[in-house]
Amino acid sequence: MSNARIKMANPVAEMDGDEMTRIIWAEIKARLLEPFVELDTEYYDLGLPNRDATDDAVTHQAAEAVKRLRVGVKCATITPNFQRVEEYKLKKMWRSPNGTIRNALDGTVFRKPVICKRLKRYIPGWTEPVTVARHGYGDLYRDAEIRVDGPGSADLVFKGADGAEKRERIYDFEGPGVLQGCYNKDSSIRNFARSCFEFALSEKRDLWFSTKDTIMKQYDGLFKETFARMYEEEYRERFEKAGITYFYTLIDDAVARLVRSNGGMVWALKNYDGDVMSDMVSAAFGSLAMMTSVLVSADGCYEYEAAHGTVTRHYYRHLKGEKTSTNPVATIFAWSGALRKRGEIDGTPDLCRFADSLEKATLGTIEAGTVTGDLAALMDPRPEAVDTNAFLDAVASRIA
Repeated sequence: MSNARIKMANPVAEMDGDEMTRIIWAEIKARLLEPFVELDTEYYDLGLPNRDATDDAVTHQAAEAVKRLRVGVKCATITPNFQRVEEYKLKKMWRSPNGTIRNALDGTVFRKPVICKRLKRYIPGWTEPVTVARHGYGDLYRDAEIRVDGPGSADLVFKGADGAEKRERIYDFEGPGVLQGCYNKDSSIRNFARSCFEFALSEKRDLWFSTKDTIMKQYDGLFKETFARMYEEEYRERFEKAGITYFYTLIDDAVARLVRSNGGMVWALKNYDGDVMSDMVSAAFGSLAMMTSVLVSADGCYEYEAAHGTVTRHYYRHLKGEKTSTNPVATIFAWSGALRKRGEIDGTPDLCRFADSLEKATLGTIEAGTVTGDLAALMDPRPEAVDTNAFLDAVASRIA
């Protein structure tokens, strides 16, 4: 790299987060980005205290900024539960910021593990990365819930704009219980299918899609039918020409097939299924902190993030003044992905080359045996783990 800092033609939407990942976010900027790039961002503080102070308006503003700027990068954030409401003295239990942003962009989240030769895999047969394509709209992340206090009947009701009504009995409660309703849209499901087919073609990887349409015949059945129809009408010939295949099976069968495979496919899943299975895939490849994640909208907007949480346990240790060995790789790759995409859109190749150098330096640091605690446990012989800042400094020295 040259001594002159690289200029950015346009900003990215920067979304800060919570707890340990917020601390790491600032260190990555200070040690790995700002010495080499004239960083240009529109900053949005999505830390839980600021979301509460703004009645979550800041999350919606950040989503609009990603749509306007076309590229965003997001730190991990807290989705509050009852315990977090008490801990942070919140006005209410705010929705998932990821869910809010994904709904606004109506996109697909592509999650892919970072592969390092020296790291042991928990499923040794997975010699190729498994990319999880997760629908980013609706489902459980925009649900409605009711606590049922006693006996009564529950109906699912839809009232059309013309006044016509559809009604389906859910259950006759003989006592207390709970109800949940979720939704999706034809247009979003089509966008999801198209983005998955296009991504598989760009990666030249087989595409799997799986749901549970034998149980949720209407809901999951619509996803299955949409993928099948689009493949036959638009993508079969292109897939055959590329030498790749499209394959549908039930999600339980897909899991069994996946474990016995060598990996290498794009696995498309509904929103909640993708949330769960991407964690399983990342853990099987070694570490939750070694998973890249990008939300891609149908109109070409990109939001990069780490796929893991805010590392609360390490944050509490940090507050006591202790050093932590927290893995920053997924957050580094979120920044490199956003900067590369910014460079591609703006035609600034120096920025793309820096993103490549940042990733190469990160992987080189790991291969050389300078690693955080989670990765040290995956190496034989096991090296001595370093703290987070020592790891970042080692990466910075390789860039320089």
